[in-house]
Amino acid sequence: MVAFKILAGGYDVFVATYIFNSTSSSLSLASKSPTGPSPSWISLHPTNKSILYAVNEVTSGALQSFVISPEGTLTPPNDTVSSGGDSPAFATALSTGAVAVFNYNSGNGRIVPTTSSNPTDFDNSAPVISFPQPPPPNVSHPHMALEYGKEVLVPDLGGDTIWRLARSSTSANYQIQGSIPQPKGSGPRHIAIANNRLFTLHELASTLSVQTLPAAPNGTSTLIATASIIPPNPPAGAAFAAAEILIPPTTKAFPTQYIYVSNRNTGVQDPRGDAIAIFQHVNVGTSSEGLKLIKHVYTGIDQPRGMAFGPADGRGGEAFLVVAGVAGSAGTKIFKRVDGGRDLQLVATNLDIPTRTTFVWL
Repeated sequence: MVAFKILAGGYDVFVATYIFNSTSSSLSLASKSPTGPSPSWISLHPTNKSILYAVNEVTSGALQSFVISPEGTLTPPNDTVSSGGDSPAFATALSTGAVAVFNYNSGNGRIVPTTSSNPTDFDNSAPVISFPQPPPPNVSHPHMALEYGKEVLVPDLGGDTIWRLARSSTSANYQIQGSIPQPKGSGPRHIAIANNRLFTLHELASTLSVQTLPAAPNGTSTLIATASIIPPNPPAGAAFAAAEILIPPTTKAFPTQYIYVSNRNTGVQDPRGDAIAIFQHVNVGTSSEGLKLIKHVYTGIDQPRGMAFGPADGRGGEAFLVVAGVAGSAGTKIFKRVDGGRDLQLVATNLDIPTRTTFVWL
């Protein structure tokens, strides 16, 4: 038997712990650990898997740290620090020991160091990083952060750009050093890097794009391909908004790399639920390089915001995807990658909590 613990945040006042038994294909709710308000995004420490960070996505936004017990429950918050703004929708722990947290509603954020003696203790000296406001009626909406080399890349949904942050030459603090412009009105939400290419999921355009990764800080980039992620024949009144992009690394079990992106239909719902679109990055480095749509998989879920693949640590977790919606009552579901990753098959559902927004596997 292989039993995985999965932590899940949402717009409540707790982080849930699920147990997924991959042998019996069962998913059960084990506990609810109290947190601050709206822990809508959670992130593990990069090397110490007993430490969790969570946002408080509220007007006076905050970042919290927790210790995870062997049973998968959380201690009370060890430390809480201001995010520096309104409604942080994303946080991620960096290899430097700092935690990046960015505020969707106020166009700013912080990269908060932790102390050298304890990665659950925040150093509150980090400044607030404010992004330039685009011309009205748009406003800056930073939506995630991705560490790449010595940079932190931040897609700005309202500013239609990806900001490039780097440490200052005179301090350990980060500052804006450049940007990677995106198509006007596209709304870049989440990004990933693979095969030395930058993949961007655009919320407002519901598109996936691939481009060369420009040299820092402001090198030029070639847009290689853009593809719609919207499923065919949507119902009248559907209104799509792309959400998450995952590009799991190849393994022995999954030697071909695929790209998984989630749709959110905020309008009239399809009775089959929202779809996850599966793409392949094809003909890399040739004149015909591009994005090939493999399949749309309907999930039965209303507006999936967060999803996560299991760990590739020898237990077989990379075969499974956990996903839930931010609306409706479909609960949390586990899908299994089949046909080498070209398709997803539902294997488990838990309805105890109607909605969840973010997951990490232990």
